[in-house]
Amino acid sequence: MLEGILEQQTVLQPRKIMTDTAGYSDIIFGLFGLLGYQFSPRLADIGASRFWRFDPEADYGVLNKLARHKIRKDIIARHWDDMLRVAGSLKLGTVNATSFIQMLQRGGKPTMLGHAIGEFGRIYKTQYLLAYLDDPDYRRRILTQLNRGESRHSLARAIFYGKKGELHKAYREGQEDQLGALGLVVNAIVLWNTRYTEVALDAIRKTNQKIDDVDVKRLSPLGYDHIHIMGKYSFNLPEDIEQGRLRSLMTIEKIENS
Repeated sequence: MLEGILEQQTVLQPRKIMTDTAGYSDIIFGLFGLLGYQFSPRLADIGASRFWRFDPEADYGVLNKLARHKIRKDIIARHWDDMLRVAGSLKLGTVNATSFIQMLQRGGKPTMLGHAIGEFGRIYKTQYLLAYLDDPDYRRRILTQLNRGESRHSLARAIFYGKKGELHKAYREGQEDQLGALGLVVNAIVLWNTRYTEVALDAIRKTNQKIDDVDVKRLSPLGYDHIHIMGKYSFNLPEDIEQGRLRSLMTIEKIENS
């Protein structure tokens, strides 16, 4: 995931990354923090999570019994220059994120640099846990983002070679071409759904029916039950479509019911 974020070639600049539980660790929190990202996984067992503090003598009030573990500031300071060099190398693409993470944990145990990044990550992890427990809107945003991601994956799986999801090219370049074509089709469906959802909402509003903005926010352009993934395709466009006009909603309903 980190590799995908660093190598993506768009104008998007993500700051908060929502993921499922799998694969999270203190080192991952640390690497994301060094690169300026807030790692926000949905933890399956948050009750077993540890909370960390800098000063064992500090008074954190009601959190004193919760935050019992101390962050090793000396380890972070000792390896700070190396950690900054790591962040720069990852940003510039001179180091592969996946290979580097594997290198930080040789034989299942972290190296000294990995240990330092993990200690640093405990700062971000504790901040994340406190926000997650205290802010219901934050929890809801994480769940919403994960649901969107799963919906996008579901759509891609349905499209990819008629629900088989098989890559047949032996080389990376060919596989990237196949995945690029998949992304193009997914984006086309998302655009089509978005455009016609807007048309449908405008048509409903013209009948003076009230539409709650909260309900509109829940609409997703990732649905595909109305899309004929497998079947015959015609590339002969009707004259209206060729001229840039949209299909009428009545025409779409007839197509879907046929």
